[in-house]
Amino acid sequence: MKSCRAVIMAVLALFPLKALTQASDPLSLVQIIKLSPDFTGHFDHFGVDLKHNRLFATPLDHKTVEVFNIRNGRHVYSIAGIAGEPHAVVYRGDINKIYVTDGEGSLRVMNGRSYDIIRTVKLLPDASSMGYDQGSKYLYIDNGGKEAGLEYSMLSIVDTTQGDKVAEIKMDSTALEAMAFERRTPRMYINNRSKNEVAIIDREKRTVVGTWPITMGKANKAMALDETNHRLFVGCRSGVIVVINTKSGEELQALPITKMVDDMAFEPSSGRIYAAGDGGAEVYQAIDTDHYKLLGRVVTGPLAKTACLVPEIKRYFVAAPRDGNRNAEILVYKVN
Repeated sequence: MKSCRAVIMAVLALFPLKALTQASDPLSLVQIIKLSPDFTGHFDHFGVDLKHNRLFATPLDHKTVEVFNIRNGRHVYSIAGIAGEPHAVVYRGDINKIYVTDGEGSLRVMNGRSYDIIRTVKLLPDASSMGYDQGSKYLYIDNGGKEAGLEYSMLSIVDTTQGDKVAEIKMDSTALEAMAFERRTPRMYINNRSKNEVAIIDREKRTVVGTWPITMGKANKAMALDETNHRLFVGCRSGVIVVINTKSGEELQALPITKMVDDMAFEPSSGRIYAAGDGGAEVYQAIDTDHYKLLGRVVTGPLAKTACLVPEIKRYFVAAPRDGNRNAEILVYKVN
């Protein structure tokens, strides 16, 4: 009769240590979408259309939105006609329209079938990140600021149904980035990067109602929200996620991550936080409202800091810019 040690060794021979280790990782690389050599610059934020299996990528220097099949990675279309750098993409499925911020200073509204630009909403230069409020069907877009040669920024509000700008909130900031919306209240949060603080906005009053300074990290860039447990996660390029109690505004702790974070996501059903920075992506697990455990880190690539979590298909996409002899790539990870 074989000893326990012999049995264990036989099992390990069938399942190498590497395989056993990877099986417990929160992310595992399953595909690399390779791009052509002419994609030389950085990427900004992804967009998703699950109804038609589309992933939208934004290569800045290329001045296009590249469309891929989100399930198999095949290239579908290259959307041209963007005068400046494309920064963010939102897709609204019920009316089949695509919304793209153009760094030149506009929001491009596109037909979701033909990809034709059907409307242009004028904004200030450096129109960048945006957030979609599902309740009102409004887009909130940050524009203006330092890159536009201004001492202030605008948070512009666009009605996606009519395609019209309905209001603007003037912000005491030269750099805004990333936002999060509460569904149960009119509150939203946005990073005021120039002041290293979070601005709290009442969407009904359309005004700033408060600010929270960030002292546990520097260069607040990304953001995610756990509304149920009243926790705001602020990703700082100094290499931390600052956890804030949204009831009190108190900074609770700083979770270490890769520096130069650009995108974050919180997945409520699993209680996981995803953050992508310069060369690596971390996944944290919420144990309770005050404790978080690092589940793992994956090595991505230099400046591969733009990412998108799609929990419906258990995929995490990371855009890796061209580096040396390696062409730009989109790394596709399975969420385990």
